[in-house]
Amino acid sequence: MKPLSVAPSISARKFKEYIQRFSRARILVVGDLILDHYVWGKVHRVSPEAPVPIVHVDSESYRMGGAANVYHNILTLGGQAELCGMVGADHVGKQFLADIRRSSPVTSGVFVDSSRPTIKKTRVIAHNQQIVRFDVEQRHDISSQQTKKMIKHVASRLPEVSCLVISDYAKGMITLDLMKAIHILADQFGVPVVVDPKVEHMAYYQGVTVITPNHFEAKQAAGFLPSQDVPVEQIGLALQQQLQCQAVVITRGEEGMSIFEKTGQSWTIPAVARQVYDVTGAGDTVISTLALALSAKAPLPEAAVLANQAAGIVVGMVGTATVTRAQLQEALLHGHN
Repeated sequence: MKPLSVAPSISARKFKEYIQRFSRARILVVGDLILDHYVWGKVHRVSPEAPVPIVHVDSESYRMGGAANVYHNILTLGGQAELCGMVGADHVGKQFLADIRRSSPVTSGVFVDSSRPTIKKTRVIAHNQQIVRFDVEQRHDISSQQTKKMIKHVASRLPEVSCLVISDYAKGMITLDLMKAIHILADQFGVPVVVDPKVEHMAYYQGVTVITPNHFEAKQAAGFLPSQDVPVEQIGLALQQQLQCQAVVITRGEEGMSIFEKTGQSWTIPAVARQVYDVTGAGDTVISTLALALSAKAPLPEAAVLANQAAGIVVGMVGTATVTRAQLQEALLHGHN
C-alpha cells in the first residue's frame, strides 16, 4: 500500500490569490436546517432531586446550525451563498427565517413544511463544557411533494452557482430522489458537488466531486468494524473504490486530514489546532472553505490545506462558530490559529 504524500505547501502569494477569489464564488447549500440554542451558565452544586448538576443560567443565544452554518461560514469567509432547505410552520421556523433575512434578502430556497417542526438543538454549557443536549426533530424523509419543490429550486439556481454543497445531517432533507436529481443536474451544468455525509446515506453520494467524512464515518462506510485497527490508507482507498468520487477527504481531528483522489494520488495534511475547545460545526467549516477554494480554482490538495487551517481556528472556539476571511489569512500567513 503506497504511503500518503505530505500535501504541498502554498506560497503566501497563492494564499492571498485564492482567498481574494472567494468573493467571486456563489455556493448553493442544500441540507438540513437546524437552529442551535445555547444555554450558558455555572454549576455550583448537585440537585437534591436527582444526581444531576444544577445550572444557574447566565445567558442564552441562538445560531444557525446544520446547512445554515455552512451557509453562514461561506458568507463570513467572503463568499456568496444561497440556502435550500426546510423549516417548520412554528415560532422557531419564523425565527430561523428572520435570521437568514438579516444576511440575505433572498429566502426563496427555504420552504415551510407544516408537517414537521423546525429542527432545534439546545445545548446547556457550564464552565466551557457541554452538560446536556436536547433535540427537537423528526428524522423521516420529507414528502415527495416537498422533494419536487427542492429539485425545481436547485434546477433554477445551478446555472448561476460555482459549487453545490450537500450538508447532510440525516434529518430527512436529503432523500435518494433529491440526490438522483442533483447528480443529473450537476452533470448537466458542470457544477462540482461537495458532500458532508452521513453513513446511512453513503450510497446516495456515488460519483460526487468530493466527500468529507470524518475518520469514524469513513471507517464505518468502508465496511470496517469500530474495533478493527485499520490504516487510514486502506479506509480511504476502499471508500474511493466504493463511491468513485473525484476525491475522498477524511478529517481526522488531531491527526489532520487525508485525501484520496480518483487518480490514485493520496495526501496527508497535519492538524494545526493548538487548543480544542469544541468540535461543533468543524465539519461545516471544512466543507465551506473547501467549496470556496475549489470555486477559486485551487487544486484539491491546496483547497484542503485552506480548509484544514479554517478548521484549526474554529475548534478553538466554543459553540457553533464561523471563521472570517481575515482570521484565515492571519492563520495562513503567520501560522497562528
